[in-house]
Formats: sequence, structure tokens, C-alpha cells
Amino acid sequence: MVCRFPFTMNQRIMKNEKKILVAVDGSAYSSNALDYLIRLFAADEQVAIHLLSVVSAGGGERNWMMEVDSLRPLPPQAVKRKRIATRYLKDAAARLLRNGFAEQRVSYGVEVAAGPSVGAAIHSMARAGLYDALLIGRRGIGKVGEMFFGSVSAHLFEKCHEVPLWIIDGEVTSTNFLIGVHHTPQSLLAVDHLAFMLRNHPEVTIYLYHSDILLGKKPSPRPREFYAVWGEDWCREHLDFDNHLFHAHARILIDNGIRAAQIKRLPVHRGMDAGRHLLQQAKKHHCGTIIIGRRGKDMVTGWQRRVSDSTVRRARNVAIWIVN
Repeated sequence: MVCRFPFTMNQRIMKNEKKILVAVDGSAYSSNALDYLIRLFAADEQVAIHLLSVVSAGGGERNWMMEVDSLRPLPPQAVKRKRIATRYLKDAAARLLRNGFAEQRVSYGVEVAAGPSVGAAIHSMARAGLYDALLIGRRGIGKVGEMFFGSVSAHLFEKCHEVPLWIIDGEVTSTNFLIGVHHTPQSLLAVDHLAFMLRNHPEVTIYLYHSDILLGKKPSPRPREFYAVWGEDWCREHLDFDNHLFHAHARILIDNGIRAAQIKRLPVHRGMDAGRHLLQQAKKHHCGTIIIGRRGKDMVTGWQRRVSDSTVRRARNVAIWIVN
């Protein structure tokens, strides 16, 4: 099952290549992101990586002229930034090749943004390229001098709803995954994305975790909301609402080649701060990655938003995958 929406189930099963867009700025934080990719996907011949750096066109009033005249020569400061960014992209690509990625699986490029928002330019590239995931490091100021990854990751967290967003905070070494399980289509789409990206991966362990929120309004299960993606027959057989959809989540993983022995179910937690407890469970079980399903841009309020906000804000030395 593939998470490049919107696809029918047959199209998603037939698709094999996994495209990841990686924002690079030459900082230690984008270096950590490369290490994360190497650890998870160096041996996966279906994963294709495109490394991207975005630099601004310059300062003052000259940016708007590039929007109306794309052939206009770049100002000297933009040429310098582009040259520096290209050097770091080449270094990043060489690092991936040294660590097991085939040359045909790695590409790179520099984009010059006419406007001031690096995050908006990255978002536009991710949408246009139909990527399966957008990966970005956090809390760094790179040697390119452009990507303030703290603000860029915050912008993408707020605005990027079409492409699953992977935010890498610090150094992530574990290949254990923790997914927040809930009885919503967004939760199943999140595990669907995880299952596709880790298809037949022999080394990962995936923990399924559910937290009942004691305060606040939670959505009621609506089986028909699942039919468009998974089909009515599959839903009737596998949707176990009385069990928080633990079986349905596990079924999607198993159907994508994850062995049942690699899937662990954690006890249900009941409390008021699901985000905090999610991070505690990740630490307890040595999980390097947390996966969260989130409603789309037109439905960004409520308990799902609070959980994702809380988790991303507090995350340290962990990767967070946000799937809308």
C-alpha cells in the first residue's frame, strides 16, 4: 500500500519506487538526517533520494523581478550562495554513495527562491515532485547560511499537508518505530505510509500504542470514511473499532511484508497528555521514530492537532513522521 495520495488500492499496490525529498543545508542537523536515511534505507533498492538546497535570490527589492523575469541574471550574493549549496549537496550525495546507495538512486539540485520563505519553496518542490516523503532536520543553521531549520520545519509542520513530513531532531540511531493507533482514517493512512516505506524490511520493530484522552472530544468511528481507500470488503473484515483498530493496523503491516514477530502491541494508556506519554513510550522502548496520523489542512484543530503539536514541540533525538 502506497501513501502517495490519492491513489486507488490497486495503483498503490503496483507502485514500487519510494521517492524521498531531503532538505540539506550543510549543518550538523542535515548530516543527522543523512545518517538516518543510511541506517534505514541504504539496502533498499526501491528508495530514491533527491537532495535539495534552497537559497534566496538576494535582498531588497530585486526578488520580485525574478518572479516576472526568470531569465534575469542572479545577483552576486545569490550566485555565491548557490555555489556553496551545490558543494554541500555534492558532499551529501557522495556520503550516501559511500554508504550503500547506488548512484542512480541519488540526485540533487539547488533552487533559488524569489521570495523570502525557504519553507514555502521546499513545500512547493515536494508537491510538484509527487514525493512519498519530505525529510528535514531541525534546530540548525547551516553553512549555506539560508536554512534556519527551526523556522523552516515549523513552517512545513503548519503548511505541508499533501506530503508526509519527516522531522529529524538530533541524532537518531534506533530502528524501532512507535505509531499512535486511533480509530480514524488518518491513523490507518499513517501506518499505510509506514508499511510502504518499510516494505519487507527485516530489521525494524514496530510498536502499536493507543492513548485514551480523558478530557476533550474525540471523533466517533465512522466506517464509511475508510471505504474510499481500503474498500468496503476489507473494512468489514478488518476494522476492529472495539479494539482501537489494533488488528487493522497490524494487518496493513503484515500485508506489506512486515513479520508478525516484528509488531508489538503496547498496553492502552489513559491520561490527559497523550503527546507527553507518546514520547515516554518511545524512550522506554528505544524507538527512534514516532508516526502520527493527522487530519488535513481543513481540519487542523482538536485533539489530533494537540497531540501532534505537543509531540513535535517536545521531541529530542527522535524522528517524527507526520502523515495527513
